[in-house]
Amino acid sequence: MSLLDVKNLRKSFRVSDSLGRNSGQLVAVDNISFSLNQGETLGLVGESGCGKSTTGKLILQLLQPDSGQVFFSGEELTHLTSNQMRPYRRKMQMIFQDPFSSLNPRMTVGSILSEPLQIHRLCPARQIRDQVITLLEKVGLTAEHEQRYPHEFSGGQRQRVGIARALAVEPQLIIADEPVSALDLSVQAQILNLLKGFQQENNIGYLFIAHDLAVIEHVSDRIAVMYLGKIVELTSAEELYKRPRHPYTEALLNAVPSPDPEHPRPAALPGEIPSPVNPPSGCYFHPRCPYADDYCKQQEPTLLDSGNGHMAACHHSDHVGQFRINQADK
Repeated sequence: MSLLDVKNLRKSFRVSDSLGRNSGQLVAVDNISFSLNQGETLGLVGESGCGKSTTGKLILQLLQPDSGQVFFSGEELTHLTSNQMRPYRRKMQMIFQDPFSSLNPRMTVGSILSEPLQIHRLCPARQIRDQVITLLEKVGLTAEHEQRYPHEFSGGQRQRVGIARALAVEPQLIIADEPVSALDLSVQAQILNLLKGFQQENNIGYLFIAHDLAVIEHVSDRIAVMYLGKIVELTSAEELYKRPRHPYTEALLNAVPSPDPEHPRPAALPGEIPSPVNPPSGCYFHPRCPYADDYCKQQEPTLLDSGNGHMAACHHSDHVGQFRINQADK
């Protein structure tokens, strides 16, 4: 049995005009399904605004879906009350994108890390401080940081505190929402190695949300690609980078900068992301797709297995690769 199962999840938000009148529905997450096993990392990648962070919040029930189901270890979560969700809060944690706004500026790091231990009654009161110091040391900080406030730390140190808070309750699943996007490259590597080490030590499942394909490739076992609220491709990390089967994935891979100054820069993906309030007919990607034809404009593709568990939502998945830049030639 998988650790996490998401089935036909959908979430929309009401959009208002300048006078507060209803002007439509923005569909942030549109009927997506995937699973995640214990100890596995599933990367969720796509452009800003495609619904990645909303998906993470829906899984944790921080937002209520319009429809669909979320199963954690076989238990369906979407119908549970706040009190019924409390035991699952310990098993499911989130590392937020902004390590500053996610930490209470009026609390010391010691208080921030003590709080989940107290709420879930994970250890006697006399042992809480020792546990806090242990958590700090696990993430590369020291006991002297316990009495400091979030504003006294660098971005990388604050993200380490956020990781320590997530690990405090010994979760089985961590949703990492762009945990390294605001950090320097050297600090990114430290944080990613830290997360990988904790996964190997505790068999944690990660849903790793990011827009950086280099980061996603480094940490993921499988990768799901999102576009305008839909998953358009889902396969192993090795297969995705070797042979993408959706033109949007192909365009994302072509846009990765090359370290070779002799290599010409790839052409940017044409057009703008369509509005999720008024998406295109048929395939949402067809206005920007080099393979699109009249059928793509009329008929929405479904996510189908194109071989070896490689899922793609494209009418021309067998032909994708014509515009792929050969990474080995760079």
